Order: sequence, then structure tokens, then C-alpha cells
Amino acid sequence: LEPNAVSVLRGIALMLVFFLRACRQFPGCGNIVTFSQFLFIAVEGFIFEANFGRKRPAIPIRYYFIMVAMFFTVSVVNNYALNLNIAMPLHMIFRSGSLIASMALGIIILKKRYSISKYTSIALVSLGIFTCTFMSAKQVASDSSLNEEDGLQVFLWWLLGIAALTFALLMSARMGIFQEMLYKQFGKHSKEALFYNHALPLPGFLLLAPNIYHHAVLFSQSEPFQVPVIGLTLPIMWFYLLMNVITQYVCIRGVFILTTECTSLTVTLVVTLRKFVSLIFSILYFRNPFTAWHWLGTAFVFVGTLMYTEVWNSLGPFLARWRKRPKEE
Repeated sequence: LEPNAVSVLRGIALMLVFFLRACRQFPGCGNIVTFSQFLFIAVEGFIFEANFGRKRPAIPIRYYFIMVAMFFTVSVVNNYALNLNIAMPLHMIFRSGSLIASMALGIIILKKRYSISKYTSIALVSLGIFTCTFMSAKQVASDSSLNEEDGLQVFLWWLLGIAALTFALLMSARMGIFQEMLYKQFGKHSKEALFYNHALPLPGFLLLAPNIYHHAVLFSQSEPFQVPVIGLTLPIMWFYLLMNVITQYVCIRGVFILTTECTSLTVTLVVTLRKFVSLIFSILYFRNPFTAWHWLGTAFVFVGTLMYTEVWNSLGPFLARWRKRPKEE
């Protein structure tokens, strides 16, 4: 992988560790985490990219408003889905269906047509998501600690969570198509897009202010922690949040750069690896129930994703060159 891809994976791994630790203590803290990430990236971009507002954007600002409206909606809906009885592994696996949504909207909006292998890969991803979703539904419905009335209520909230994830998946795919069309028309400006995608949504967080303030108070009441090297003492949840913001910045900056410097295959492979790493971290950290059926569904998702990227065709020439390499004496 190219250096940017490696840095993205490293940033994702560190970000995930800090995010999982925060979520374990405060499951509803997604909004304050997202707000902190947006604020940090917006301030950094305002200083170094927008030159304190003196630099005009290369892409008209009205297009960024449309893009960030989609981006903000997807982020908030995905966060709230975790409060609707959606387990973290299912949340991650379900979002792996972005290929399905992108292909469907590409056919509808861009009138694209694909090869048989592409349709086969999408069928595998769909089958994997259906398998994991169905098994998770059985786990929710068969929770023995709940009576029949409470169990039905939990299951209905779970269905609402699935609907929220589906909406976010389609909205994210539509945003990707919109962004692709903008880059073709105005050129690729990764740093500018990074700044406006995080600065323009900030007023929208006013709608979430009570939730953000509530978790800020909870964070301040967490146990004290002495930061290594500098010796500063602060609540441990604020330390987790700070580390998450920094690693998220490294990660998202790398992703935006990848879209302009690397091939789409490299970007897709990095995203696929991110999903796999996130899934494994979540299972190990939260000790969520993960049956053989879940593993089978996960295998379908990732095999279908790799088939979609045609990674096998790219590996063929590499393996052929490796086999022809002269043996060392």
C-alpha cells in the first residue's frame, strides 16, 4: 500500500481504540465525539486552508452546502442508530453495504451499466448483510431477560435502527455520486473539501446542544488521569476525546488525500481493511455475541467487496512477476 494508505490505517486503528473506550462507558456519546472532530478540523482548515477566510473556494460554496447537508445527516443518523438497539458489529457490517447503494444509485442516476462480476459481488455483499441482519434480529427477539411486551418494544426500536442505517447508507451513496460529479466539473481539491465539509455543518450541532452538554458534564465527572510525559491531570474521558480527535484528523485527512492521489482500487482496499479492522476490534473489545452465521455473513461481505474492486486481476500480474523472479543462489 502507498504511504498515505498506511497512515490512514494506522490512524483508524488508534481512533477506534479511543472511540470504543469512550462508547463503552457512555454509549450515547457519539454526538460530542463528532462535534469535537468537526470543530477541530474546521478551526485547522480555517487557519491553514482558508487563510482566515481570505481565500475563495475553487468549488462554488453552494455546492458545499448541499454536500455538507448530506454529510451531516449521515453522521447524525449513524450515531443515533447505536441508541436503537443496534450492536456495533451489525452497525459496521451494515455500512459495508455502501457498494450496493452506490451501484443502485449509479444505475438510476448516472445510467451506468456493470459487468456480471460486479453484479455477482453485489449479490454476495447483499447476502452477507442479510445473514448478519437476520441473525441479529433473532438475538434481539430471543432475549430471555425481557418479557413479551418489552421484547416487542425492543424489537420495534431495532427495526427503526435498521431503517435509520438504510437511510444513511443511501444518503451516503448519493453524496459520493454528487462529490464525484463536482470533482469532474471543478477539479479535485481535497484540503478545501475537508475544510468545508467540517466547517459548514457546525451550526447544525446547535440542535444537539443539550445532548452534547450533558455528555460534557459526564466527561468532566470521570476519573482523573495524569497524561504521560507532560504530567497534566484531567478527566480520563476528555483525554480519550482528545486522542480520538487527533487520530480522526490524521485519518480523515489521509482519506481525502487518497481520493486525489491514489487509484480508486487503493482507496477501496483501504476502506475494506478499515471495516475488517473495526469489526475485529469491536468484537474483541465489547465481547459481542458473534456466531458462525455472523462470520459467514462477514465473509460474504468482504469477499464480495474484494471481487467488486477486481483485486484478483491486479494480483495476477504481480504473482506472475514474482514467479518469474530468479531464485537466489
